[in-house]
Amino acid sequence: MLQILFLAAVAAIVLYQLYATLGRRVGRQPEDTPVKAGAGGPAPVTTDPHPVLRSEGLAALKARQPDFDPAKFMTGARAAYEQIVTAYADGDRETLKPLLAPEVMANFEQAMAAREAAGRSEKVEFLTSPRLDLESVDLVGDTAKAVVRILAEVRTRTKDERGEGVDDRRTAELWTFEREVRNANPNWLLSFVAAAEA
Repeated sequence: MLQILFLAAVAAIVLYQLYATLGRRVGRQPEDTPVKAGAGGPAPVTTDPHPVLRSEGLAALKARQPDFDPAKFMTGARAAYEQIVTAYADGDRETLKPLLAPEVMANFEQAMAAREAAGRSEKVEFLTSPRLDLESVDLVGDTAKAVVRILAEVRTRTKDERGEGVDDRRTAELWTFEREVRNANPNWLLSFVAAAEA
């Protein structure tokens, strides 16, 4: 009897570790609709009107920047997200610098330097097309802020002196992009990243 209980406990532990390693599905998921092969062009971005986008923040931004287009912004946000995630894994500082606010760049630099000092390298690939939703737009003084919810499924391959590892996981994050409306440069910079409820 004790032997059976022991084996059951071992099996439960092994199954839990396997579950934790492979990741799990969380609430909202990236859309499961497959992209048709050969369709060409980027995957669609969620651009349906969102209740929060009818706020005073959007109206204030439109008053200062009449050509602000949420759909075009989201296309740029998707490109920036994929570039930033890939460049961070590659340690590509040249690509990251024009996309990140100085404080975020400093944090990324510190993390990349620590990874390199440990002799570890990373490669990232997207297992599904990330889902992006524009959560809010606001104008604080001369600073425009846009918060984007991002749901993604990524595979990270790591390599160090102990060998190679693969980690598949689903992420849910809120990325805040900012730009100074007085600045002639139209680019938005990533200024903050926070975990989000899926």
